[in-house]
Amino acid sequence: MSKRAVLLVNLGSPDSPSVPDVRRYLREFLGDERVIDLPKPLRWLLLEGAILPSRPKRTSHAYSRIWTREGSPLVTTSEAVRSRLAAALGPDLPVRLAMRYGNPSIAGAVAQLDRDGFTDILLIPQYPHYAMSSWETVAVRVFEERARVTPRMRIRFVQPFYAHPEYIEAMHARAAPFLAQPHDHLLFSYHGIPARHLRKADSSRAHCLAFPECCTTCSPAHATCYRAQCFKTTELLARRAGLDPARYSISFQSRLAGEPWLEPFTDHELARLPKTGVRRLLVICPSFVADCLETLEEIRMTGERTFQDSGGEYFAQIPCLNDHPAYVDFLANRVQELFMTPKP
Repeated sequence: MSKRAVLLVNLGSPDSPSVPDVRRYLREFLGDERVIDLPKPLRWLLLEGAILPSRPKRTSHAYSRIWTREGSPLVTTSEAVRSRLAAALGPDLPVRLAMRYGNPSIAGAVAQLDRDGFTDILLIPQYPHYAMSSWETVAVRVFEERARVTPRMRIRFVQPFYAHPEYIEAMHARAAPFLAQPHDHLLFSYHGIPARHLRKADSSRAHCLAFPECCTTCSPAHATCYRAQCFKTTELLARRAGLDPARYSISFQSRLAGEPWLEPFTDHELARLPKTGVRRLLVICPSFVADCLETLEEIRMTGERTFQDSGGEYFAQIPCLNDHPAYVDFLANRVQELFMTPKP
């Protein structure tokens, strides 16, 4: 009889906000061929020659602004989710946690699962939307470790859940108290990716970004189209919350320089919206299930300053799902649906 466990995987974090730890983390993160998908020699030159000499110091400062006594907010929140999910599932189905980059590592988690005798694993990447630089790289890395350590281990996984009704309901439960307060506009800020990644993921090579309505025109390409999935999440959450289409919009954050990324850019929108009369702004970040550097420092701290320096008066970043009971219930229901033996 197979022995089962659940494996949650999120992005990861440096071990500390120190410059050496941040440099080590960025080398692993940006060295991933699915994040910077250049040929290996060019990727190495970009990392070692342009990014790692200067960026770790800036990123270290950003991490130091959000670091807590318990450590990285992303890791501690992910551990809280793991703990609550384990409690919901009961002692017969352990839940383990790993990070794609940094610690606890995927290699360590897979090796420990094997040592503990688990042979049937449900992998839940903590990404609602598909992208080669997020959901795909987690799945590939786990399967690589499985092949290296224990080929007998069976791994199944939860697909991107950007449109799942329970995910939308959990997002609404998180956002509802903020939406009930006076505000002029809601900005949906998603993590950015290079526009080239959309075309690369489009197996038809003829749909993504080929015409203006590509994301709202039904296509099999949407199964791997990050932008279309972001639009769908926005549409469904806006419908659930009864939002006025004139009072919400979409943007993309956290870009790297050097090539076209998805637009409009969040920092540009935060500077532009006050000039259109928006004085009270809410920002929600649906592509992140746990608050992290990109939501806490980039949006809640730096983004608020940009908005207020441009004439805005009130700014609130709606927290991510984190360990909200509705999100834990969503995860538990996916395990029951996809993994547990049906009751007679």
